Amino acid sequence: MDDDAAVVAVQIGRPLRSSADVVARCHLGRPVVTRVPPLLDDGTPFPTTYWLTCPLAVRRIGRVESAGGVRAMERRAQADAEFGTALAAAHARYRSDRDALVPDGTEPRPSGGVAGVKAGVKCLHAHYADHAAGNENPVGEVTAPWVEPRLFQTVSGR
Repeated sequence: MDDDAAVVAVQIGRPLRSSADVVARCHLGRPVVTRVPPLLDDGTPFPTTYWLTCPLAVRRIGRVESAGGVRAMERRAQADAEFGTALAAAHARYRSDRDALVPDGTEPRPSGGVAGVKAGVKCLHAHYADHAAGNENPVGEVTAPWVEPRLFQTVSGR
């Protein structure tokens, strides 16, 4: 849509620092998740590829985080080997996909997996955005039911 950049700027409350492609939309056609390049327009490395822009989704995930959601996901990743392995795979895929877009020799480079961490869970927003963009992400998948009821049906091809 022609006005995506303007809508996203309003959603996040500031001007965009780089171009951002909308990869998931709500049932109203508005942006929910954008894909941000690994290097912003000014050359700043940016580790977060998928950015959640929908204010209602951001608010709902913030409530889950403030109720201990990040710690709960960390505990699950440690206690459930299958979940932990899937989380590690999500970080590796995220890092690999992002790093493939960074020209060789670029320094400094973005680092880490989802939300720029090497392992574990830092931010449910980033994991959910990765999942809503159509990627395999166990934390995002578990977070989705807390975000999506009556909010939107993601239109992203997944």
